[in-house]
Amino acid sequence: MFPNPQDALPLPPRPNVEQYKKIAKELVKACQSDDAAIGQWAARWVQSLVRNSELTLTPAQPVRQDRWVEQVAEFARHKLGGAEGRSCTLADAQFAIARCQGFASWPKFAEHIAALHREGTRTSRFEAAADAIVTGDAAKLKWLLRQDPELQRARSTREHHATLLHYVSANGVEGYRQKTPSNIVEIAKILLDAGAEVDEEADVYGGGATALGLVATSIHPERAGVQSKLMQLLLDHGAVIDHAQGASNHQTLIQACVYNGRLRAAEFLAEHGAHLDLETAAALGQLQVVKSFFDEDGHLKPSATKRQMEQGFTWACLYDRRRVVEFLLDRGVDVSVQGSQGETGLHWAAASGHLDIVKLLLEHKASLETKNVYGGTVLGQTLWSAVNTAQPGVDHLPVIEALLAAGALVDEGTLAWLAEQRGGAAAAKARIGETLRRYGAKS
Repeated sequence: MFPNPQDALPLPPRPNVEQYKKIAKELVKACQSDDAAIGQWAARWVQSLVRNSELTLTPAQPVRQDRWVEQVAEFARHKLGGAEGRSCTLADAQFAIARCQGFASWPKFAEHIAALHREGTRTSRFEAAADAIVTGDAAKLKWLLRQDPELQRARSTREHHATLLHYVSANGVEGYRQKTPSNIVEIAKILLDAGAEVDEEADVYGGGATALGLVATSIHPERAGVQSKLMQLLLDHGAVIDHAQGASNHQTLIQACVYNGRLRAAEFLAEHGAHLDLETAAALGQLQVVKSFFDEDGHLKPSATKRQMEQGFTWACLYDRRRVVEFLLDRGVDVSVQGSQGETGLHWAAASGHLDIVKLLLEHKASLETKNVYGGTVLGQTLWSAVNTAQPGVDHLPVIEALLAAGALVDEGTLAWLAEQRGGAAAAKARIGETLRRYGAKS
């Protein structure tokens, strides 16, 4: 739900306060009707914004038109009241619209729109520069910086308050701007050479996010093949590698990389001197570092905690670090300990297709029926992953068979659920269905 900064709706090319007042009045009218009318209002507004903004949204971006409609309708219903006792005030409608656009209040939103209409304002130049960054328009960015030499120090008037340098990460800012052009390293260098502060913080993910932290945890520069070069550039300009919470969420950069699945970025940071604790060392498979947190008797040293050992164990299972898994099992870690989302090591290993680790954990009597926060058992999560997140070279079928052979229970309705899934190859789903039937699945 809003106000997640990434979910902010786009503005049309020439936004108008009077037009937005009209939209707010239409919301009030819909509110006075029923929930369905609010949903219809949200659909009309979002479709109009996307059309007028001439946006081209891709599956790689964290926003979709249909999801926007759902979010806007849900937020509007929540802010304007429930089915009974709705407030349906114009002030609440205006507030809801401002938040959906990424602003803290209606006055701040109206002020932003007014600034866009005044030629040469810092706000209008900032917005143009942000667009130049995400489209890779280096010439336009240089021109804007010449027009306003302090622009590189400016902050967005949206509630994330990001600087232009944060936009090179394609992370945390408005989702429709989360793109990584091929020349993003050049773009970042232009900003840094112009005097951008490399460790400025943005108010995303709980606050404190630096450009390095957002780049390291962003999937877009990774997919574009420029993540390491971009991180190196930021480090060369003095970025703090062990910033206390550079990726926000009260995590160090390397912790955030591990939690977000950005292993290559985590390895890069470790190679460049980032501090590893027991948890992150285990996740990266650095066995010698893991061993350094234990004394000769196999007990944890004061510099490490039991929770770090447990979390590190689950990450090692997820990231296929067999030697670390074996070492921690020998040091007495609970094989069925659950991670931050309720997953056991067996959940992670099985869902990721790591058959050797699955067998190892089963030998140590890992629980098959423990449920994660989504209510999924190990088999349930593995089936879901096999269908919905299949990766090239990963075959979940041997893992599924190993779980069934070890006594995993098949929930009633699993075969029907499998048949309804749109993801995954038909042949693979057919083989999974056959295997489930061999182990007694009926429905």
